[in-house]
Amino acid sequence: MASVAARQRRSPVFGRRTPVRRHRSRLAVISRHILALVVGLIIANAFGVALITPASAQYSYNPVPPRPKPPRPPSDGQMLVQAVEVDYDYNNSRVSAVGNVQMFYNGTSVEADKVIYDQKTKRLHAEGNVRMTDADGKITYANIMDLSDDYRDGFVDSLRADTADHTRMAATRADRSSGNYTVFQNGVYTACEPCKDDPKKPPLWQVKGARIIHDQNEKMLYFENAQLEFFGVPMAYMPYFSTPDPTVKRKTGFLMPAFTSYTAFGYGVEVPFYWAIAPDYDATFSPRFTTNQGVLLQAEFRQRLMNGSYQIRAYGIDQTDPNAFVGQPGDRQFRGGVETKGQFALNDKWVWGWDGVLLSDYYFMSDYRLAQYKDPLGSFLNLPTDAVSQLYLTGVGNRSYFDARTIYYLSFSGNQSQVPVVAPVIDYSNVINHSVLGGEVSYKTNFTNLTRETAAFDPTNASALANGSCLPTSADPAATINRANCLLRGMPGTYARLTGEVDWRRSFTDSWGEIWTPFASLRADAIDDSVTNQPGVSNFLPTGENQALRVMPTIGLEYRYPFINVQPWGSTTIEPIAQVIIRPNEPYAGQLPNEDAQSMTFDTSNLFSVDKFSGYDRVEGGGRANVGAQITTQFDRGGSVVAVFGQSYQLFGLNSFAVADATNTGIDSGLDKPASDYVASLAYSPNRTYTFTTRARFDEATGEVNRFEAEGKANFDRWSVSLLYGDYAAEPEIGYLTRREGVLASGTVKVAANWVVTGAARWDLVANQINQYVIGAGYVDDCFVLGVNYVTSYSYAAGNTPPTLNHTFMLQLGLRTIAQTSTSAGGGQIQ
Repeated sequence: MASVAARQRRSPVFGRRTPVRRHRSRLAVISRHILALVVGLIIANAFGVALITPASAQYSYNPVPPRPKPPRPPSDGQMLVQAVEVDYDYNNSRVSAVGNVQMFYNGTSVEADKVIYDQKTKRLHAEGNVRMTDADGKITYANIMDLSDDYRDGFVDSLRADTADHTRMAATRADRSSGNYTVFQNGVYTACEPCKDDPKKPPLWQVKGARIIHDQNEKMLYFENAQLEFFGVPMAYMPYFSTPDPTVKRKTGFLMPAFTSYTAFGYGVEVPFYWAIAPDYDATFSPRFTTNQGVLLQAEFRQRLMNGSYQIRAYGIDQTDPNAFVGQPGDRQFRGGVETKGQFALNDKWVWGWDGVLLSDYYFMSDYRLAQYKDPLGSFLNLPTDAVSQLYLTGVGNRSYFDARTIYYLSFSGNQSQVPVVAPVIDYSNVINHSVLGGEVSYKTNFTNLTRETAAFDPTNASALANGSCLPTSADPAATINRANCLLRGMPGTYARLTGEVDWRRSFTDSWGEIWTPFASLRADAIDDSVTNQPGVSNFLPTGENQALRVMPTIGLEYRYPFINVQPWGSTTIEPIAQVIIRPNEPYAGQLPNEDAQSMTFDTSNLFSVDKFSGYDRVEGGGRANVGAQITTQFDRGGSVVAVFGQSYQLFGLNSFAVADATNTGIDSGLDKPASDYVASLAYSPNRTYTFTTRARFDEATGEVNRFEAEGKANFDRWSVSLLYGDYAAEPEIGYLTRREGVLASGTVKVAANWVVTGAARWDLVANQINQYVIGAGYVDDCFVLGVNYVTSYSYAAGNTPPTLNHTFMLQLGLRTIAQTSTSAGGGQIQ
């Protein structure tokens, strides 16, 4: 479904004005959570927690180029030795190799100044600049190495090891036994590359341990009396901790704890436990211990099958203080929910899947900052209005597309009865491979069926908004809910529509270079609705059972005549464009429900569209001419300028955009007059670095700017910025009661090789205030991540109150192969 009646379009550079609440000292909050993060890291490690990197993060490590594995030598039991001198002591059964020794045996190579092999004890003794490379690419450096010939037992002095995963270990001595158990004395472990200019300089971070034990069967590293150092400076002491070795991608154990705070539940800490049940499925248990509401239980199960995967996530809490939510949806003892999603491939062209959400109350996700609320950055511009549950089947061919789905929207604002249940919506389109009458033929179909319990109304004037005249609970809803005060965003009852359309198009180029494109289409809609006679609905639509058959034949001709001027500096193409479209009036104009065609923005992007409505529920009728010109300049040294200007004219018949339907779609669009508003756009790209774009709509009679946007972007190696300015006139007829004007700015600067600073802000020029912003900084390299973000974002308050602006501080810390964690603190108010 393209849209539903409960939704409204929103411009990107401004939002609803909400009061900004005062919060306690941000410095205190930041200090408290940094301290909690470090303490949590120490405690988790000290108790032997097997740490695994969580899946979600705002920053990720710089990719490390994979080290090519050496070709595996044959494990045929034969030993190959190359050296300057080789001595055979037959009496003692020893072979000594001296000078640039290279030995290959059972897939492992050893290089050293001197190597002695005792055939009686089957021991290999190497001295001086020892380098051993095993079949997996692990490289071990040492002064002295004494091992059995199968490398299962022995010791190494002054060891340094580099793995194929770019991790490093060093120790004064390492003892190996049973082929899988290695003990490093006075060991050091890190995942950081050594400094190129000074390899002896301490790495960014490293863990030192009196003993480091590597169990290759368990694939675990155990640290005893360890300390975490940054640039050689001790930062934390851990009596004992364990972690999977770098070869492990999935390992049962505890994940790093996460810290959060929010008004609804106080302070909280999550201690996730990951269970690698089998290679194809796993589970994660993430209890959150909160100070105000008890323990929030969370569990997730995931499984990957041969043709797809699915996951199930469940939440539940027995609230210790439900009275904190008196009068709110959360005023209950138990709260919880279930989320699930999956997708499976039937073959290389067809997939099916589902998304599902079930909650005890609609405000549960918001109160406990779950699902999309986990990442306030994701809601910086778009306020989530609902959770989607759906079952779908999709197929994609070479020139065809099929999609069928049923959709249930779970409202986050409590207006569930005003949100439709779509069951189903089916789309199919296809372009025929062979030509018909020399042209291209395509066809598409759409079937939509939806139901809604309660009508959804929006006010169209300030008085109706202030008096609640568009609410069914108003004093006299039958009188106040009318076209003068309200829009019917969503009809109550059942609505079904089947649409089929066939299109034909062919282009000719004559000897003058003129391009003629005749086109024709035939569209038919069969509509059946049952509109519930709720208060005020009859003022917009006929109630009861209604059927309609809507047929729209269309023929037209498009004309283009490009003029090309070539100069030493580049070329310019001036292309006049004209369209003439002939068709009858729109049947049942304004008399049918409109669920998926409520968005109407007239600009150069749809100036030459045959049907400018955004969905199927409305169809443009009447004769129309679209006239304009496109000018393109291409510079030889790079860069281009593209300008488009034009106007649309209603030639005869009924102007569909001037006919008000239940949502007034088309009114005030600039197309609701015999001669439309002028639309223009200008895009300038001098090179790959800069892009400038403007879009505007001017009143046809006065020249007044009704809609204007200007956007500039720049992308360099180290920084990128964008600035968007928007100015939109008031459109009370479609629910926008005041003028909207604002600026949205964002930027990212790489201030150093590994440091990134980001920021974004939205300034409402009408209210003269910055109502949303993000400030962040991050350090990222191949082994360490540190990220800090301060975010303001909207979230819904319970009931019909406007969305509120929340403030969130987010901190992320990650040590590659050891641990990664995040903490957040947010402010909100229980309404």
